[in-house]
Amino acid sequence: MSENQQIYRREEKKKKGIMILTLITFLTIVTIALSNAPPEQTVYVNTDGSGDFNCDGTDDQVEINEALEYVAENPEYTTVHLKGPNAYIISDSIFIGSDTVLEGDSTAVIKLEDKADWPLEKPLITHIDSSEIHNITIRGFEIDGNHDGNKEKSRGKGYHNLIHFLNCKNIRVYDMYMHDSHGDGLKVVKGSEIQFYNNTVYKLGHDALYIIYSSNIEAWNNRITCRTNSGLRVYNGNHVKFYNNVINSEGEGGAGIEIQKAGASTAMNDIEIYNNLIYETNTAGIWITGYGSEYSKDSAKDVYIHNNKFYNTGINSGADWSGGIVLNGFYDTLIENNIFDGCYGAAIAHKEVDEEFSAPGSNYTTIARNNIIINTKPSPTAGEGYAFYNKLQNTHSFILENNCLSNNSGGNYMYASSTSDVEVDPALIEQLSENGSAGQNLPCADAINAGPQKMHSEIDGQGMEQEEGLKSKIERVISKIVGFVKNTFLGFASGEADEENLKIISLSVASDNRLKEEAPTTTYRETEYIDVGERSEGGIYRGLMLFELKQLDETGSIEKATLSLFWYYPEEARPEDTILEVYRPEKWCDEHVTWEEREIESPWRTPGGDWYDKNGDLQGTTPYATITIKGSILPDNSYYELDVTELVKKYVSEEYDNTGFLIKARNESNNYIAFYSSEWKNKAQRPKLTIEYTDK
Repeated sequence: MSENQQIYRREEKKKKGIMILTLITFLTIVTIALSNAPPEQTVYVNTDGSGDFNCDGTDDQVEINEALEYVAENPEYTTVHLKGPNAYIISDSIFIGSDTVLEGDSTAVIKLEDKADWPLEKPLITHIDSSEIHNITIRGFEIDGNHDGNKEKSRGKGYHNLIHFLNCKNIRVYDMYMHDSHGDGLKVVKGSEIQFYNNTVYKLGHDALYIIYSSNIEAWNNRITCRTNSGLRVYNGNHVKFYNNVINSEGEGGAGIEIQKAGASTAMNDIEIYNNLIYETNTAGIWITGYGSEYSKDSAKDVYIHNNKFYNTGINSGADWSGGIVLNGFYDTLIENNIFDGCYGAAIAHKEVDEEFSAPGSNYTTIARNNIIINTKPSPTAGEGYAFYNKLQNTHSFILENNCLSNNSGGNYMYASSTSDVEVDPALIEQLSENGSAGQNLPCADAINAGPQKMHSEIDGQGMEQEEGLKSKIERVISKIVGFVKNTFLGFASGEADEENLKIISLSVASDNRLKEEAPTTTYRETEYIDVGERSEGGIYRGLMLFELKQLDETGSIEKATLSLFWYYPEEARPEDTILEVYRPEKWCDEHVTWEEREIESPWRTPGGDWYDKNGDLQGTTPYATITIKGSILPDNSYYELDVTELVKKYVSEEYDNTGFLIKARNESNNYIAFYSSEWKNKAQRPKLTIEYTDK
C-alpha cells in the first residue's frame, strides 16, 4: 500500500469515526433526556461491529484514539475498554489523557505493526500533549512490541517503548502482559505516585519499569524475565518500594533491580527493596551505583534491602558486576535477613563496573547482618566466589554482623572481616529451611524463615501453578517464571461423596500469615509454616488464614466445612496441652499484616489481632471451632481438623465479609506447635478447607 493510499485510508477511517462519535453523542443526549439515570461510563472498542468504535486490523490506533478523545471531551465517561479476543494492530501511537482508564479483556492485544520504522522515543502508548497529566490507569490487556517484526532496530536505544509518560502524577499500570519489545515496558520521567503491579513482563528491549527523576514509586507482584537491562530500575528517583516481585533472565540482560544515582541534583535516601525472589539474572541480582559530580551523604544513602532471596544470580561469567548485590557510591546501605544461594562471584560486593560509574568522595558504609550466604560460586571476572568482596577498600567498608555463611567456594571474605558471623554446616542450613522454628538461636534466624530449600522448590516447580484461564502463550511465558503468587492456588477440585446428592470441594489457601509477638513490626507471609501458642525464645504466635469462597456461590446448601491443618512440629512433648481455637478476625492485608498492624498505618486495637467470637463479642472467648492437642503426644504425619461450618456459612451468606480465620491457642503458655502453610513444598500437606454441600 502506497503512502498516499495509507493517508487516504486513515482519513476515511477518521471520517467514519467522527460519524460514529456524532451518533454516540446524539444517543447520549436522547438517553439523558428520557431518563434521570446517568449514561454509561465506558466506551467499547471492538472489531465485530458491536463496539462504540470498531477496528479492522489496520491502523487501529485511529479508532482507539477517537474513543480516548471522546472520553476526554465528555467528563461523564471515564474508560475505554478493548474487547477481546482481538489483535489491534497500530501504525502510530495511542494517546491517553488525564482522568482516563484504558483497559481491556485479557485476550485483547495491542500490537505494533511490522516494519514500523518509528523514530527514537516514539512509544506505543503515551499521553496527549499537556504540561502535566494525572490520574491515568492502564490495565488488563496485552501489549506485543513485535520485536521480531522489527528486527532492523536495536534494543535499548529508545525505540518502541510500550508506555511512556512525562510530567505525570498518579499513574497505575497493572494486570498487564507486556512482551517482546525493543524498549521499556513503562517509562516515566518527572512523575510521582506511580504504581506498577500484578504484571507479567517477558523479554523487553530495555527495563520493564524505568523511573527517571520521579518520586513515590511502588512496584509489586510483578513477574519479569529480562532480556536487555533490568527488571526494575530507578534513575535519580526517591521514595521507592519494590516488593514481592519475581525477576529472572534467560541468559541475557543486566541486573534484576537497578538503583542509579548520577550527580548531585536529586536525593535518593528512601528506597526499600524486600520480599523479592531474584534468580538466574544475567548480572547482579541488585545493582546500586552512585557516580558523577560530588554529592553529600544525605543525597545518596539509606537503601534498605531485606528479606529477599537471591538464587544463582550473575550467570554471565564475563560480567564484572555478577553477584547477588553489587554496589558503590551509597552511604549507610542496610542489607539484612536475605538469603543468597549459589550467587556467582560474590554474594555482596563493593565494585565499580567501569570508570564511568566512579563514586565521588569516601567513607561509604554497607551494613550486612543476619543474612544467609551459601554456595557462592566462582566467576572468572567477578571474583572467586566470596560471601563478601570489597574491591573498593580505599573508599568503601563493610560492617558485618551475625551472618550465617557456608560452602562459599572462594572463602567468606576478601578485604572484609567480621567477629560475629557464623560458619554453619550446610546440612544444618538445609534442615533449618524445612523446619525454620528450630533455628531461632542462630544469629540469622529471621532469614532462615524464608528457607533456601524453599527457593529451590519454588524454582524447580516453575510452571506448575499458573492461573486457570490464561492464554496459552502467557502460560508458555509464565512457565519460565516461578509460580510465586499465592493467588494461583484459588482453584478447587470437586468430586462426589458416597451420600446421594452430596458433593465435596477442597479449597486451597489464598493467603496466610504468621503473627509473632517478639517481631511486632515484621510481616511473615512466605514462611513454610503457621504456628500458634507460646515458646520462651519467641513469645506468643498466632496465625491468619484466608480462603477464597466465591466459588461457593454456585453451590447449594453447605452441610459441613472442615479446616485441616497438617501438624509437624515440635518433635518432643510440650509442658502444656495446646487448645486450638478459630475466630473471625477483623479485615487484614496479607502483604502488610504484623503483630501490631492489620494494614500499613492501621493498627489492631489489641496487638496480636482483633477478632470476634461465636457470640459476636470483640476479643471474645467462645471460638467458632476448637480442638485439643495433648502436650504428651507428638506429630503423627496427619491432618488435624476443625469444624468451621458455622463461620463459613456466615461468610457465604454475606452476613459477614469474608476475613478468613484467626487461629490461636487458648492458654498461650508453653504450648507452641506449628503446622505447614500454603508455602510448603508438598501440596499434599498444605492447609485445606473441605466443603460438603448439596446442589441447588
